[in-house]
Amino acid sequence: MNQATTQPAGLLSLMDSLADTTRLRLLHMLQREQLGVVDLCEVLQMPQSTVSRHLKVLSDQGWLVNRRRGTTNLYGMVLDELDPTARQLWQLVRDQTQGWPTLKQDAVRLEQRLALRASDALSFFAGASGEWDLLRSNLYVDRFTTAALAALLPSDWTIADLGCGTGQLVAQLAPNAKRIIGVDSSPAMRKAATKRTAKMRNVELLEGELEDLPIKDDTCDAALLVLVLTYIEEPPRVLAEMRRIIKPGGKAVIIDLLQHDRDDFRRDMQQRWPGFDPASLTSQLKKAGFAKATCRPLPPEPDTKGPALILATAT
Repeated sequence: MNQATTQPAGLLSLMDSLADTTRLRLLHMLQREQLGVVDLCEVLQMPQSTVSRHLKVLSDQGWLVNRRRGTTNLYGMVLDELDPTARQLWQLVRDQTQGWPTLKQDAVRLEQRLALRASDALSFFAGASGEWDLLRSNLYVDRFTTAALAALLPSDWTIADLGCGTGQLVAQLAPNAKRIIGVDSSPAMRKAATKRTAKMRNVELLEGELEDLPIKDDTCDAALLVLVLTYIEEPPRVLAEMRRIIKPGGKAVIIDLLQHDRDDFRRDMQQRWPGFDPASLTSQLKKAGFAKATCRPLPPEPDTKGPALILATAT
């Protein structure tokens, strides 16, 4: 055993190096994967100066090893190479923080970062196709991709967009469906949606609360809740209403925030819930009467600053 950590000063120094949430997040990631500073900045959504400062603290205390790969310095934590006291301390801290929502957010962003890193290794062979992707994105953003996917919908479907807001999704879906019903309780949102969809004859915009939808039973082939549930006081009531209006065999689609602990974000957005745990949302869908409910995190876009999202579907 390292003599330094058998003394109180050494132990307190190790404990002090763990007394910071950013350093805990770093160690969780670096135990799993060797990463460079750029990768860590992307996952943590922090500037390089901040990440580098915390890496230095952890390295000085013996938590990390590093090696060069080309021009990149990779950091990692190898349990077997830790001082026994440090290893025991980390195992305790790791076990006590496993349910921390921030780590789930980090895990989603890390998966996306690793996927991007793997694709970068193939980009050398992309040639002109890579240039076309950039040109296509600059010229058309991603709207044409959404339109192409929407065209796959059955043309005889009636779809409800619950909490339709300004009608952006309604307008995207309308050309490819028999009927689109948008529901929102905000007069300002409905006014914007009405203006956006004024020339679309198959769109109907209704005023109503999502806990008491102004739609008859078994009316819709599909219903959507996109970035809505976090604003709802009682999500189970809304899910039950969603189930009520969908025809037998119809489909429910929900996109919302993955559970997080960014209270500042929640307050700024005036949301009632800090996102949802996939297992919990799946359970709520089943309790509402849905079958074949599934829920999974969505890979975040590289430049997004908000919490990661989840996608839930049910029939």
